[in-house]
Amino acid sequence: MKKKTVLFLCTGNSARSQMAEALLRNKAANQFDVFSAGTSPEHIDSRAIEAIARFGIDASDLVSKHLHTFAGKHFDYVITLCDKANNECRSYPGAAKQLAWDFPDPKNRAGDQPFFSTLRDINNRLTMFLLVEQQTTEPMPLEIQTSLSASDFSKVDPIAFYKCLTDDIRLKSLMLTHYHGELCVCELMEALNEESQPKVSRNLALLKKAAIISDRKHGQWVFYRINPNLPLWAKSVIAETTENNLGLIMSSLQQLDIMQNRPNKVSFCR
Repeated sequence: MKKKTVLFLCTGNSARSQMAEALLRNKAANQFDVFSAGTSPEHIDSRAIEAIARFGIDASDLVSKHLHTFAGKHFDYVITLCDKANNECRSYPGAAKQLAWDFPDPKNRAGDQPFFSTLRDINNRLTMFLLVEQQTTEPMPLEIQTSLSASDFSKVDPIAFYKCLTDDIRLKSLMLTHYHGELCVCELMEALNEESQPKVSRNLALLKKAAIISDRKHGQWVFYRINPNLPLWAKSVIAETTENNLGLIMSSLQQLDIMQNRPNKVSFCR
């Protein structure tokens, strides 16, 4: 079977995208050819190398590269790992499928082991990715707990947050958006098999009012995503709920994969 290609994009290609490249190669090198690049590449951070090596993966062949290195190349998956890279390259030319994953920059992340915590988060997301794409059936999460900054808990009302998770449409919308990075109402209607556009929009409005999601308008479409300013603890709840309950949205993900005439999320790439 021909291996699929994956390109991880980040701004500096100095930490998160390098971690993702090393992790996916370690997990599924027989199924994927994996690459990484940056929109403004920097030297690889030595702390990222240390975290990768601590996980038992050889990082000696990792090299920081500019996005232009892959100009004209087709990829089965292009995955952005930070909000800035997603904004700079929202629709990568030649990508069969593009996902937007936003991980906190380990250089600015709180906690005792910010780089290893980021490595753990990326590893868990890759486990979910492999499960969804039916490349493997055995999850391999890191069994390492990390602490969250106490200041994170003051940025959102936890009661309002958890109340928003009690509705089927709202919870699945968050899980689907967490996986895809950004979806519009029509995509969510198709995924959830909901015929009522006002019903879906009403639930999205509640999520927006609670500051759990944010939106942007492009032409006639309004796209929704997990609010990038959501505190880490709340993002973690959504991430772990999704990663540990894929069966709840697997049919919805499959519906999205076969959906015709999906809206263009903006075609530009600097």
